[in-house]
Order: sequence, then C-alpha cells, then structure tokens
Amino acid sequence: MPIGFELLAECPVTRARRGRIHTSHGPVETPCFMPVGTRGTVKTLGSEDVEALGYELVLSNTYHLALRPGVEVIEKLGGLHEFMSWPRALLTDSGGYQVMSLADQRRITDWGVTFKSHLDGSELELTPERSIELQAAYNVDISMMLDECPPYPCTREEAETAMRRTHRWAPRNLEAKRGDQAVFGIVQGGVHEDLRRQSASYLSTLPFEGFAVGGVSVGEPTEMQYPVVELTAPLLPKEKPRYLMGVGHPQDILHAVSCGIDMFDCVLPTRMARHHTLYTLQGRVNAAAAEWATFEGPHDPSSVFPATERYSAAYLRHLFKTGEFLALRLATLHNLSFYARLMAEIREAIVDGSWTQLTERYARA
Repeated sequence: MPIGFELLAECPVTRARRGRIHTSHGPVETPCFMPVGTRGTVKTLGSEDVEALGYELVLSNTYHLALRPGVEVIEKLGGLHEFMSWPRALLTDSGGYQVMSLADQRRITDWGVTFKSHLDGSELELTPERSIELQAAYNVDISMMLDECPPYPCTREEAETAMRRTHRWAPRNLEAKRGDQAVFGIVQGGVHEDLRRQSASYLSTLPFEGFAVGGVSVGEPTEMQYPVVELTAPLLPKEKPRYLMGVGHPQDILHAVSCGIDMFDCVLPTRMARHHTLYTLQGRVNAAAAEWATFEGPHDPSSVFPATERYSAAYLRHLFKTGEFLALRLATLHNLSFYARLMAEIREAIVDGSWTQLTERYARA
C-alpha cells in the first residue's frame, strides 16, 4: 500500500506542521523521530523496547543489511518487519550516506557505486535500480532514493557535481519502483543557496511520495546548517512529508520543525548513551562522573521515565564503571524516552499554540 500524508495543523507563529503519515503498518504521528536501527536493531534494545517507548517508525540501512545477513535471508524470512519482529513502520536509507562515509572503499560513476565490503573485501554494486530493488525486497514502508551525499567541507564544484548526479539518478530510482513502493526524493546542494533551490525545484516535479533534505549534519557548523534548512524546507511540496536526514540535537530538531520539517533520524541518542551521556532538560549529563557515586535519586527530576525510573544515578554510574552491559541499555532507554517525550510535546505545542513555552522548556537540552 502506498503511504499517505495528512496535514492536521500548522503552528500560528512558525512554519511548524502537525501531520500524520499513513502506512500499511499503522499511522506515524509527525513531527516524528526515528531511532536508528542500521543493521535491523536499535543498539542494546529489542523491538519490544522501542515499541513500548511509543515509536512508530524506525530507520534501517540498505547497504549494511545487503552485506549481512543479505537480501536473500531477509526476503526468505518474510521481509525486514518479520526478520526483526518490528510491527510498526520502517524506512530504509538507500546507501547514499555510505557514498560519503565510505569514500575510501568505493568507486562512483554516473552508473552507480561499487563498494568494497569492510567485512570480507567482496564487491557490492549499488545503482539506483539495485538500491530500490533491495528496499522493495526488504518490504519496508518508505524507501529512500539513491543519491550522492557530498561531504563537508567540499568545493562548490563538488557539491554541484553530487547534486547533478543525484538529479540524473532520481528518475532511475522511480522507474525501478515495484508496484506501489513509496520512494522519497533527496535534495542536495551543499551549503549553496542557488544549488539548493535548483535541487528542490527539480525534484519537486517528480512523483516522489515524500522529500528529504540531505547533505546536512555532515560536519558543517550549526550556523551553516540552519540557513540550509530554513531555505529548503518551505520549497518542498506542502502536501507531502518533509524529512531532514541525520539531524538529532534537540535544539536542531526544534529549529527544523519551526521551518516545516516533519521527520528526523539520528544516532545521537543511542550513541551518546553508549558513551555514558544522558539527555535531560538541564543539559547533557555524564552518568559516569564521580558526582553521582552516592546519589540515590535521578540525574534530573524533570527527566524521569517509566523505563528507567527504578534505577538511581549512583547505580547507573556503578554499571558504567564496572563495564556492565546493562548500563548501555538503561542509558539508551533513558535517551530514547527523552526524545519520545520531546517529539510528543512538539506535536502538542503546534496544536495548542504553546511553541514559545516549549522552546523555553528545552532551552538547555
């Protein structure tokens, strides 16, 4: 079944939108945050944990799943939902990010990308057609087009080359769709306003089911990221979902929502958890710091969640200092609880007009 998008409300003081994406695996309330399950798992958690936290959409990665366990295994076992026992919606990145992050292990031409596997040295060819074919075999709800994501810093010429290749690949992605497969287009152009305008203008003419802003959060400073988001978001079709790829700082999410972005993903809440960092309304906390050694309460009384409230700050520090795996799990549960609450409160603020109070509440997060 193709996805549908319902625009439910717009913020009276910003461009923020409250919406709902309809998928064959249930609705996704937007603005939403997607926990990252690159290899079919959100690190340290089970699918039941992520579901219990209220998440409705999880991101996995086409490239990594193609390497291991391989598309044949996933297809044989009924698709990615069944393989990872995840009953809600799934989105897969196309492998475009790996074009940038694994630049020393790939060759790129206008035809596609050939990667040298970091596992065994074997070659994996990703073309727009192959990426869409893999995502269809995974049977996910939303597939991302294969694009070229340029790094930061890069020259204007490099950014334009990546954008034009992304544009040449866009129709090939769409032509490779199977049945009613939902595919999102990805706007590129680096930090250059004219390139972003060109890319948004061209891709908006194509029948994608949604649109993403790509090539941000790739190392550029915040003062360069924000203008790209402010410019690009309103250029994308109003009647379709808008996705800002890879952005996850709470302040960056709030800014992007105010520009009209509906969807986010980022490894930050799970990666920071594994490095003993917790998100709270008072700012990020080092859970392994000596100050928590005998602290019997929570790190922040205003950031206490059902999944972890029974455990003290002292106990979590003990787990980290002794290398216990439970520390990683509890910190991840805490951070994803924080993000789930952030997104729920964002959705409420858009509807009830309390945006200013919301931004004040999260000013230190």
